[in-house]
Amino acid sequence: MTQTVNSYEVSIVENSSQMKTFLKFPYFHYKDDENWIAPLYIQQRDLLDPAKNPYFNHTDAVYFLAEKNGKPAGRLAAFINHEWIDYNKQNTGFFGFFDCIDDVKMAKLLFSIAKDWLRERGMDSVMGPLNPGWMYEIGMLIEGFEQKPYIMMPWNKPYYQKLVEKQGFTKAMDLFAYIVSDKDVALDRIERAEKIVRHRLPDLNIRTVNIRDFKNEAETIRQLFNQAWAANWGFSPVGQEEFNHIAKDLKLILDKDFAHIAEINGKPIGFSVALPDMNQAFRHLRDGKLLPTGIFKLLYHKRKINRIRTALMGVIPEYQGKGVDALLHREAIRKGLPRGFNESELSWLLESNTDMLRVAEKIGGKKDKTFRLFICEL
Repeated sequence: MTQTVNSYEVSIVENSSQMKTFLKFPYFHYKDDENWIAPLYIQQRDLLDPAKNPYFNHTDAVYFLAEKNGKPAGRLAAFINHEWIDYNKQNTGFFGFFDCIDDVKMAKLLFSIAKDWLRERGMDSVMGPLNPGWMYEIGMLIEGFEQKPYIMMPWNKPYYQKLVEKQGFTKAMDLFAYIVSDKDVALDRIERAEKIVRHRLPDLNIRTVNIRDFKNEAETIRQLFNQAWAANWGFSPVGQEEFNHIAKDLKLILDKDFAHIAEINGKPIGFSVALPDMNQAFRHLRDGKLLPTGIFKLLYHKRKINRIRTALMGVIPEYQGKGVDALLHREAIRKGLPRGFNESELSWLLESNTDMLRVAEKIGGKKDKTFRLFICEL
């Protein structure tokens, strides 16, 4: 299906050739933006392959390609996550993978077609960006364009906010990224906090994730995540198959020094997973290809990584507000500094999650970036 308005044209992706064009558009679109990090093409391809990603067992998806005067001009995806809808009792669809030239008319045509697709399937509103779901890259960067993104965090052109707001979208929620550096980390405050927490919870033990028993460890983390995040905005439980798929990819870059589980008398009550910032290596692969030379660049620059990103963290409700999260952060800092890791990003933090924001500030974190999720009624 194709919709044409004067020199503007939008088509639905219907075959592998069009999907290849959809996936390759950003590599051309961002070629002059030095702070954009090219994702691995093979990873992006597999991410949107329903045969490989169990996320699409419960999610309908459609992809759109835009052209202006016969040249590639943009892309957009729309999703209906049936598990999220059933859990939240909201007929909300999602958009993602939005990239577009600085042209309001082009953006309007893309979003109009996506909204029609969602409306025809019973959706009352649309939210995004999610690429493609809540456990992946989410949000649009609206502050902090001067910095290169950490692993699994988006970077987009500054004018995107204007294009989206022109289509009737308003703020749904802001997400923050905090930076903790070796120069600012409040080690003395962290040490005092540890004494208080251990006095309050004398049976607390924080251990590293057992990589050799990763399957069971991943299931423990999934169960903790579903409990810890149950009251958070936007949440829906993550199933075992989907979480295992995500965990399998994370295992490739996981460092046990930065992945921890908190226990009370052997019972898991919280977790933290920080990842070495592979974007410091990926930034040298501007075309997103490992072959023929990309793999050697990746291996070389991987040795120079000196920052981490806390990607997942949670404490079950009965132990929230007791300082367990601060001790989880402490473990990553304590093990990272001697190894030359001098900076950490804590993200994404909901603007409504005041407890986590307070912890980030108390350990010396400074707000570095703001990402926004937008919503529009249909």
